[in-house]
Amino acid sequence: MSRRKTDAEYSKTFAFKFFRWLSGTKDPYVNTVEMTPQKEYKPDKERMKWLEFEEKEAKEKVYDLDNNRVIKSYEKMYHAVAVIFCVALALLLLYTVSYLPRYGSEDRPTNNEVAERYIEQGMEETGAVNVVTGMILTYRAFDTFGETNVLFIATCCVMIMLMLEESVLESTEIFNERRYEPKNDRILQGAAYVLCPVIFIFGIYVILNGQISPGGGFSGGSIMGAGLILYATAFSFKNTERFFNEKVYKVAKITALIMYGLIGSYFYITGANGIANHIPLGIPGHILSAGIILPIDICVGIEVACTMYAFYALFRRGGL
Repeated sequence: MSRRKTDAEYSKTFAFKFFRWLSGTKDPYVNTVEMTPQKEYKPDKERMKWLEFEEKEAKEKVYDLDNNRVIKSYEKMYHAVAVIFCVALALLLLYTVSYLPRYGSEDRPTNNEVAERYIEQGMEETGAVNVVTGMILTYRAFDTFGETNVLFIATCCVMIMLMLEESVLESTEIFNERRYEPKNDRILQGAAYVLCPVIFIFGIYVILNGQISPGGGFSGGSIMGAGLILYATAFSFKNTERFFNEKVYKVAKITALIMYGLIGSYFYITGANGIANHIPLGIPGHILSAGIILPIDICVGIEVACTMYAFYALFRRGGL
């Protein structure tokens, strides 16, 4: 059996010294490396005079917008180039439009074989009764994936600009989420108590039936996001964070986006290279059908719901 070391013996081991250094309680270089004490900073008077003169010259000759000829010339040139560019772009667009087919002609893009294939063979190839869902989540799945990425990037940008630290959120003196609203509004809480379960169930229903009837990830996710916003408004962020906090939000949002990308990549790689696709289409009209559409709808629904709630939470208080 191993013998337990005493505190004196353990203090001499490498593990004790390493973990002490790792925790920041001991600097291994103190009293072992010769250090020159830092001298107190004293500004150089000549240097300060030169900096003040330089700042004065810059304000008078560079940043004096009313009398600076270079800036005035640049502004005139900028306005002229902007007008020329806009006129040239308008002429180019008009020239392009002149080559478009006339309204009602047979060679219009809306009358080509692509739309005809969506309508006539969409159900057979995608397994979706809803032709629109079958089109945007199979034929144009990567286009929809780009739109989902836009939501993800938009949320990241808003978080960078508006998200506050936990210390700020926990300080009641700096922030109070009920400052401008009635606290514990019984009418609002009573309505939310009844409506929130119905909203969440209806949102899940719309997501799961996207390939069968009008609906899908975007509409169902919007409904679920509205349910989260109603719950947070009625019962506060603190109660919402019991089941939907920042960690859950990040895991759900990133996982949904990655799963969408993997499913779409598998679908396109197998189709483009003639490899057998092992995702069954199922029976059109059933919930478990339409191949990749159902899992992608779920991913899109999670992404949209998280985005809606994140925007509301960030714009209202600066945190999730």
